[in-house]
Amino acid sequence: MASDRDILPSWIKPSHYTLSIHDLEFGGSFNYQGTVTITTNITKDDGFNDIVLNSHDIKVQSAELIAGGATKLAKDITYDEKRQRVTLDFGEKIQYSGEATLTIKFSGFVNNIMAGFYRSKYTPKGEVPASVAKDDEFHYMFSTQFESCDARRAFPCFDEPNLKATFDVELEVPKDQVALSNMPEKEIKESKRDGFHTVVFERSPVMSTYLLAWAIGDFEYVEAFTERKYNGKNLPVRVYTTRGLKEQGRFALDNCHKIVDYFSEVFQIDYPLPKVDLLAVHEFSHGAMENWGLITYRTTAVLFDPKTSADSYRNRVAYVVAHELAHQWFGNLVTMDWWSELWLNEGFATWVGWFAIDHLYPEWNVWGQFVTESVQTAFQLDSLRFSHPIEVPVYDGLEVDQIFDHISYLKGSSVIRMLSSHLGEKVFLQGVADYLKAHKYSNATTNDLWSALSKASGKDVTTFMDNWIRKIGFPVVTVAEEPGQIGLRQQRFLLAGDAKPEEDETVWWIPLGLHSGSSASSASLHKTTAMTQKEDTVRDVDDTFYQINKNLTGFYRTNYPSDRLKKLGEARHHLSVQDKIGLVGDAYANAVAGYGSTPGLLALVERFQDETDYLVWSQILTNIGNVRNVFSGIDDVSEGLKKYALKLVSPAVERVGWDFKDGEGFLLGQLRAQLILTAGLLGHKGTVDEALRRFDLYMSGEDKSSINPSLRGGVFAIAIKTRGESAFKSVQNEYLTTTSIDGKEICLRAMGRVQTPQLAQEFLSFIFSDKVAMQDKHSGTIVLSANSKVRIEVWNFVRDRWDSDIFPTLSGNKVVLERFLRFGLNKFSEESVADEIKKFFEGKDTRGYNKGLEVIDDTIRSHAKYRARDEQVVREWLKANGYLG
Repeated sequence: MASDRDILPSWIKPSHYTLSIHDLEFGGSFNYQGTVTITTNITKDDGFNDIVLNSHDIKVQSAELIAGGATKLAKDITYDEKRQRVTLDFGEKIQYSGEATLTIKFSGFVNNIMAGFYRSKYTPKGEVPASVAKDDEFHYMFSTQFESCDARRAFPCFDEPNLKATFDVELEVPKDQVALSNMPEKEIKESKRDGFHTVVFERSPVMSTYLLAWAIGDFEYVEAFTERKYNGKNLPVRVYTTRGLKEQGRFALDNCHKIVDYFSEVFQIDYPLPKVDLLAVHEFSHGAMENWGLITYRTTAVLFDPKTSADSYRNRVAYVVAHELAHQWFGNLVTMDWWSELWLNEGFATWVGWFAIDHLYPEWNVWGQFVTESVQTAFQLDSLRFSHPIEVPVYDGLEVDQIFDHISYLKGSSVIRMLSSHLGEKVFLQGVADYLKAHKYSNATTNDLWSALSKASGKDVTTFMDNWIRKIGFPVVTVAEEPGQIGLRQQRFLLAGDAKPEEDETVWWIPLGLHSGSSASSASLHKTTAMTQKEDTVRDVDDTFYQINKNLTGFYRTNYPSDRLKKLGEARHHLSVQDKIGLVGDAYANAVAGYGSTPGLLALVERFQDETDYLVWSQILTNIGNVRNVFSGIDDVSEGLKKYALKLVSPAVERVGWDFKDGEGFLLGQLRAQLILTAGLLGHKGTVDEALRRFDLYMSGEDKSSINPSLRGGVFAIAIKTRGESAFKSVQNEYLTTTSIDGKEICLRAMGRVQTPQLAQEFLSFIFSDKVAMQDKHSGTIVLSANSKVRIEVWNFVRDRWDSDIFPTLSGNKVVLERFLRFGLNKFSEESVADEIKKFFEGKDTRGYNKGLEVIDDTIRSHAKYRARDEQVVREWLKANGYLG
């Protein structure tokens, strides 16, 4: 057994499962019975007494092994709860090698914590069959979520990614409900239970346990077919929903069949299953899950109503559909060998998901969006001392949930983008296709991908990429100017700006993307393409204009001299959207870390008042919002920064107006929503007055069309901030009664704009009532935590209600608990709060969310250091520029 991981004994491996789920109680207890027969291969020459499998919250009733014609019954069944295992002891030594069949009878429970085999509550539309599970208030659908290690919550199994097998599944269900699984229905068998039958599904291909899935409910669907033929047929593609919602699946459906065809061509391997089902699940811990052939989604990631949904969800649905479809090849067909290489699945699917959306919607400027969302978010987490490498050691399956984070997804996809830009997209995708062909229906490692890409490109990709994948952090490249040349120095970027020598030993391969020339419009690529040492000098640079990391394709920060930053700001109209995002993002990060200064950032951003691009504005408003957030506890500086921000956005919000015109671009609509929200919260009079006028028309019922769906969030938030309790109650009622698929998320975020401790506590109590689904409990808390007026109430609530509400409600699913804490507590900039949080969790068993606590601590202390260092210079700049009296 490898000492760096805790895995099952290697002498027994599964090859096939036959799984039957039956006697499911659709009301009351939600218990079920199950039988699993596992065909195994045993290679233990010296014999064995017992067999160990994974099992969690499952009661094994009996187990028998048929080996070499002899049948052996388990005499003793014991559980190791901590390691989530069951040991079947046969009471004697069995001398056997070869194929053997293990049959286990067990019972389980359909839980409500969004892990394993679980139930989701919902309010139905239309008539519901009597058999559908319900209580006094809600109806329920059943579905599964097995990644990373929760197949073992549904049935005993060998629950590790490289223990692949085929699966035969059968589900006993009421005749008036629908059963789904990875494969199409094969036959229906009669059942002994009155009103029930058993649905039997076709055999799956070889796959990991975490990709198995099934669902039971009152489902209906919309259907389309691929344009390409697969084995002579156009594949059926369906979006399933509970009754009454199927029409909202049409946008996802339209994207899905096109993307299946596109990926089949890009990867040079036909989609390998006979169908693609997408299922909207009412309660869901993540955004979606790539189960092979039965992809599950939270409703807001797959359903979209053009009449009532905010347009931002159009983008979200398209991207999440593409991301999960990418996994059908990259993850499902070829699976990482062990959880330490999770990034192979998630980093690639993130990059290629955006790649597909760029193909379908070139007018969305997908790579600009990627740079302002994915790259900048990855920078944020990776600039902490407590980050982790992209490829991180995972001792056991229970550790893996915490690396489903921005490093695996967003840093992973950012370095994939960096590599594909360097190799060229065509060469890169050829290498990926070769990798998939070589390892299909099997498992692979990072090195397998690098060797396929090296072969396709003729370059040593391992040398380029090893430090990016296996070392923590990323560099900042500091530029020094001399006539006709520039000096470059790379060092590890830490938000706290205090990397110690032993933390700064990595030498990254850095693609420079250096352009220079007599002007921004005529600059061309420099012959020096990469930096491969700590310090370097690049000669023959025309310093009239030069720029490093063109289009921000390299995953690093650039620290220019202050005069150069000013010149780049002056040349901004000749820069790409990605360049502008990089310029502002780097100036902000360098200010926080102390490599640059906040006055330099403020002066640079002031020039962007005439900017018209949504993605650039999004970066500016995020960064200026963060600066305001850090200095919010210092009254005069806070007031000066508010005036600065208001002056910055006023011309833009007045220019963009309130009306959505026919044929207007998606990005312009997003810009309008962002500017109205920001200007209204800053107190821009015209925006506030118009928002309140529309709010009253909408809430009174006089004119429900007074608020465009994309502006609901902004208008609700402005009303709550301005009017307080009366508006809060109106939006709370909207939350309880909305039928819009995105309405609940939008209301929760708006309610986070409350301005008094009493309303903040009332809102937090509401969040922890059964009115708010577990999947959404972080949605309002994110906004509360960014709200300087009441931020401290989030910490007070966590501290005072930890034992009574928070831990009991969220601890069943540590992913949800960790997310709630990280987003709720990471916006403080006072060391005293960091000390309190640290002390509170000392002595508690924090396994499953300890990394989140490290991120919170590091972030708060970095911001506290920044605030202390820059307070006086920010005050002086604000005074000198007329923002402070």
